[in-house]
Amino acid sequence: MNITALERPASLVERVCQQLAELIRGGSAEEERWLPGERSLAEKLGVSRTVVREATKRLEQQGMLEIQHGTGIKIVDRLHRPLNDSLSLLIPDMADRLQQLNETRLSIEPDAAAYAAQRATKEQLKTMRRIQKQLENAAEGPAAIEADIAAHHAIADASGNLIYRLILDSLADLGVSSRLRTIGRIGKQTAIDHHEAILVAIENRDPEAARAAMRHHILAAGEDMNLPALKTRKAK
Repeated sequence: MNITALERPASLVERVCQQLAELIRGGSAEEERWLPGERSLAEKLGVSRTVVREATKRLEQQGMLEIQHGTGIKIVDRLHRPLNDSLSLLIPDMADRLQQLNETRLSIEPDAAAYAAQRATKEQLKTMRRIQKQLENAAEGPAAIEADIAAHHAIADASGNLIYRLILDSLADLGVSSRLRTIGRIGKQTAIDHHEAILVAIENRDPEAARAAMRHHILAAGEDMNLPALKTRKAK
């Protein structure tokens, strides 16, 4: 006798979370947006305020909402925050964090660049070229670091894989730390040259060249950080 487990129906809280998430994703990311108040949401959704309160708390924990008591429920884009905030607790040693950052980037970004070479739209190619110009024209320091990070995020966007972008967002703060040890120490020219090679490969729709150029870039960044832990990390 074969007995198949029954699918558990979504709870009211889960259904409200899903509906609110769809509403949030459907709006413009550029404008500041607020949800209706808790009472109004409950009336519109036909559920109790307790259900709305639990759903909005869950979405706040996931980085989609910010509950400002006395003001309202603000829509935000911080899906990366839960992981980002945990990294220093999970990996307290900075050198180890930077090594693991590079290992993670090597696992993700070369393939993201390859997919971008296959999937990037004309608008995305224009965006990547614009960001490359920003990096070239940026002053050394924070402006160059910001443009460098934006370039990698644009490639992840062009890959068509939202999970790649979410992971990179989750590593953004640590990415700033790594670039302070590369761009902050040796300047931006190496990043400019490497990014140009990656971008040209993407523009030429050459996924293997894009993958190789990105891999070279990340490996070189690890060497530029000059951390012993980046060269050899013993098994624990």
